[in-house]
Amino acid sequence: MTTAMNYVAPRWLPGGNLQTIWPALYARRVVDDLPVYRRQRWTAPDTDFIDVDWLVDSAAPSATGPRALLVLFHGLEGSSGSHYAQAFADFAREQCMAFAVPHFRGCSGELNLGPRAYHSGDHAEIGWVLQRFRELHAGPLVVVGVSLGGNALLRWAQEMGASAGNVVSAVAAISSPIDLAAGGRAIGRGFNRLVYTRMFLNTMKPKALRKLEQHPGLFDREAMLQARD
Repeated sequence: MTTAMNYVAPRWLPGGNLQTIWPALYARRVVDDLPVYRRQRWTAPDTDFIDVDWLVDSAAPSATGPRALLVLFHGLEGSSGSHYAQAFADFAREQCMAFAVPHFRGCSGELNLGPRAYHSGDHAEIGWVLQRFRELHAGPLVVVGVSLGGNALLRWAQEMGASAGNVVSAVAAISSPIDLAAGGRAIGRGFNRLVYTRMFLNTMKPKALRKLEQHPGLFDREAMLQARD
């Protein structure tokens, strides 16, 4: 079953820009202490790696069986340290759920080995990551994707069809760009270009330069540096 939930903002927080910026800068992310993670490195099918951060907590499994595992796929240039990841970790801790954040390639703070990057439709990467979680965890597996992570997760669910239920118990996407072309045009104009595009390029360009040093000739350096959207 597919369900769409319509977000109703508080009256004092009108407009998409305020609703995006205020939580990132000022919203309370956790009730008590910030989450603590332990990192695990997984070897990918192409011999590269991804880093998975597991929430470290003292919550006991449910008396009725293995506790649920909540997996979060982060958004563009996100990580386990993103404000929404910390909020999900705190929720999982409160609900006595296990929690993990698999990082897309290049987002864990360490450059990956190969020339491959992550992208919004990379359902194959989502697939092997979820299958690995399924092999490691006996209890319910519930998965959420934010923004780009939500887009990739929904693409995986669509490709899998009914068989997705053999791997996960539920999936949810938050603020995922259903129409990528329209989203790309919107983020490249006006206020969006000044704030969000600049923020993303400030981290993506240095990563690209490091990747070019690692794989000379991979792309046109000057064309990348001149990109503004």
